[in-house]
Amino acid sequence: MEEDEEEGREEEVVEDKEHEKVEEEEEEEEEEEEDEEDKEEEEVEEEEEVEEEEDEEDKEEEEVEEE
Repeated sequence: MEEDEEEGREEEVVEDKEHEKVEEEEEEEEEEEEDEEDKEEEEVEEEEEVEEEEDEEDKEEEEVEEE
């Protein structure tokens, strides 16, 4: 009887450890995905800034040409 109980407890511990490991891996994956999304957003923002700067430069050039 005691052996059965002990084995049951050991199995629970193993299952708990496996469950924790799976949760940690899922959290890591989520963090990596969020990091990737943040990186992509930053790149898009940088591109938009560059486009805005280029538009402003083009406007200034046009104004200079008109004068």
